[in-house]
Amino acid sequence: MGKSKQIIRNFTKYNNLLYELVKKNIKLKYRRSYLGILWTLIEPLLTMIVLTVVFGTFFNKGTKQFPVYVLTGRLLFSFFQSATKAGLKSVSGNSSMIKKVYVPKYIYVVSSVVSNFLIFLISLIVLVGVGIVLKVEPTMYLVQAWISLAILFVMSLGVSLILATLSVFFRDVEYIWGVACMLVMYASAIFYPVERIIKSGKGWVFNMNPVYMCIANFRNSVLYGVPMNMHYCVLSAGIAVVLLVIGMVLFYKKQDDFILYL
Repeated sequence: MGKSKQIIRNFTKYNNLLYELVKKNIKLKYRRSYLGILWTLIEPLLTMIVLTVVFGTFFNKGTKQFPVYVLTGRLLFSFFQSATKAGLKSVSGNSSMIKKVYVPKYIYVVSSVVSNFLIFLISLIVLVGVGIVLKVEPTMYLVQAWISLAILFVMSLGVSLILATLSVFFRDVEYIWGVACMLVMYASAIFYPVERIIKSGKGWVFNMNPVYMCIANFRNSVLYGVPMNMHYCVLSAGIAVVLLVIGMVLFYKKQDDFILYL
């Protein structure tokens, strides 16, 4: 309990620093872009159009819902990928500051995930616009969408803490995680219908992928207007909490050694 209280006190004490780091991360992300944060809206829209044209034809899914199907998967996975990749570099990338000034090192990881989450929330404006244009009617189950987003946020934070710790000692983690993210993407049904995979007897891939579980439940709430898959909800939430606990314990135990490897 003492350690938990200390962590909470530190988090409260440095919340202004967290705010500044989040703001800095967002500015750095778009500092060389003429469109700035507008690119957050344009890029997923262009990607949705390309994927819809290519895979909508390939899978015979030229329905009005398919662009929204693609966009929901694309947005959620992109947040997970960008948040974890930024979290991975958050400690090693701030080595000069860590060596000069003492602040809780997890602040850098949290700020990376939060900044990417805020950018993701802004990008949801595109989803709202596309949904209105394609006449996707909201239902009462829309309010459940936040549960999937909260689970994905916790999961991303847990993975980021683990990756940030490992990357200090093993720099090759960055390249390994890049390959792992590609595998997760193809196993998340972003641009292809899951029915074909399930019929082929390989549906177990989705039951092992908590990122897909969040995407599937988000689609249920936003696109299909049906209740969440509670099995997916409980399982993905459990995995997210386990990852967060592992990340916190690993980070806490190894953070004093960071200075020796940075």
